Amino acid sequence: MAGRIYLDHNATTPLREEVVEACTRALRGFGNPSSTHFEGAAARSELECARAQVASLLGADPAEIVFTSGATEANNLALRGAVRSSRVPRHLVTSRAEHPSVLEPAEALERAGVKVTRLAVDASGRLDPGDVGTAVESEATLVSVLWANNETGVLQPLSEIAEAVRARGALLHVDATQAVGKIPVRVDSLPADLLSGSAHKLNGPKGAGFLFVRRGLELEAWLRGGPQERGRRGGTENVVGIVGLGVACELAERELPGRARRMAALRDRLWEGLRTRVGALGRNGSTTHVLPNTLNVCFEGLPGEILLEALDLEGVSVSTGAACHSGSTVASHVLLAMGLSPEQARASLRFSVGHGVEEAQIDRVLDLVPDLVARVREAAER
Repeated sequence: MAGRIYLDHNATTPLREEVVEACTRALRGFGNPSSTHFEGAAARSELECARAQVASLLGADPAEIVFTSGATEANNLALRGAVRSSRVPRHLVTSRAEHPSVLEPAEALERAGVKVTRLAVDASGRLDPGDVGTAVESEATLVSVLWANNETGVLQPLSEIAEAVRARGALLHVDATQAVGKIPVRVDSLPADLLSGSAHKLNGPKGAGFLFVRRGLELEAWLRGGPQERGRRGGTENVVGIVGLGVACELAERELPGRARRMAALRDRLWEGLRTRVGALGRNGSTTHVLPNTLNVCFEGLPGEILLEALDLEGVSVSTGAACHSGSTVASHVLLAMGLSPEQARASLRFSVGHGVEEAQIDRVLDLVPDLVARVREAAER
């Protein structure tokens, strides 16, 4: 809606015009990529072009990219597929601050007999690589780590974690959904075996994502019913969405350094303004190991969902946490894992900036928040 200020880019991002144009062009094609005639070959060409674009951003071989419907499916494929492969890992190591698309498959695997170890994070939201290494019992272990937390933006020490995992011969899955397009994500330098991403987190369309599967890794298909994606994901590919994903990745590769600097400047402008204008607030998570676009703030003494609604009425979109939990009054499991009380967790809001956000919009938010916070706190005390 015109005039609104959108600060919820970790939930989803606006489509870039280049992506819209590419998807519109792809919509005019109707061939099935699995068909051998002219129309099918044209669709297959579009598919492989996008595969190369994704691979280029990641420093991967195009043959290592498996297209999915998004990061949730990619995470499920990574966990379930690795566990069911011929290597048969019977132990999954993850953290208590993961996205539900890892936590819930982990629970399902646990019910099926797989041992699951859930590691604690510290007050800044980070894992201790030493704890990860200690938790890996044997080569038959899969470690799954969320690189950049969707709620706090906190970045895990992935290089050190990867070294600990590799030293013990285990497998490493990285959920890079929030990281791709915001920080460098390169599998040619990070020894991850599996890595997930989603188009709509980097200005692409919803309904398209990918799983990087390192060459030589056995991964059993989760969705069956066809030979697509080299037998790893059955079903006719979403060519339109995948084309959009490819263009979004191409833009990210070209713009990443400048994009990261711009987002960090906007985030820091917002935090400094809040810190100086609003009392009794704190910043959740590490202030140094964090995505350039994400700010999670605890406004002591008020219900966060009420402040969110007040901002929404003023034309500002923010979040209380994960988009898949919106509407829920349950305290964030991520913030609780970091040691916040349920009251502090419920008093926290996530601000996430991205393409299209300008300094003037940040300043408008800073003009609004102090008065809204005061009014919500006053109402909460009655």
